[in-house]
Amino acid sequence: MNHNDLKKNELTNQYYYGTDQFLVAVDCMIFGFDLRDEKLKVLLFKRLVEPFYGEWSLIGSFVRSDEGLDDAAKRVLLELTGLKTVFLEQYKSYGQIDRDPGARVISTTFWSLIKIEELDLGLIESHGAKWFTFDEVPHLVLDHKKMLKDVKTLLTKKVRYQPLVFELLPEKFTMPQLFKLYQEIYQRSLDDRNFRKKIISTRLLLRLEEKDKGSSRKGAYLYQLNRERYDELIEDGFDFDL
Repeated sequence: MNHNDLKKNELTNQYYYGTDQFLVAVDCMIFGFDLRDEKLKVLLFKRLVEPFYGEWSLIGSFVRSDEGLDDAAKRVLLELTGLKTVFLEQYKSYGQIDRDPGARVISTTFWSLIKIEELDLGLIESHGAKWFTFDEVPHLVLDHKKMLKDVKTLLTKKVRYQPLVFELLPEKFTMPQLFKLYQEIYQRSLDDRNFRKKIISTRLLLRLEEKDKGSSRKGAYLYQLNRERYDELIEDGFDFDL
């Protein structure tokens, strides 16, 4: 224990003597869109501590004494994926008394949208992590299933009012890929013609003179995000009702 930690403990004893001490954790839901099978997926790993060692879990860790919640979540994401600059947002805390049989632990959830093709796959494999579609998610420890369900519901609501889906796509993408991603988030069928009409009206897309011919002989035009328009809508919001 260093000098700063000793000083903090002294202050704690001075001002908060007799109060209960709790552990604080962060649990991160990392979402990615797999272009190969056009599925929205969540990254899970096998728990590295008891209780429930070796069982599937959200990506999480205890908060260190020298970091805040946001810094702890960024550290977890960096350690597992190698990514530094990604979409990461705090959601809510879970503090049921009996949520963790190991100790009294209060956990704050974060959710992140990342581009799978930018990941360090070797780093992920070294941590025993794996991508799962939502209908393949295995049994999760503690209350992680509820955490995942809550954030998935939040994501569905968020994409209506903020164009966050582009955080999941590569720099160049096709209209069918974008359409499929929205269907994956909403987990239901959407009207293709209506979708195209509405997304074009947002002025978020810049059509390129390139085609992706991987899916058909004719090919599909590639698009890029209009970053200036994106920043405007992130700031002001929009209503993309499907």
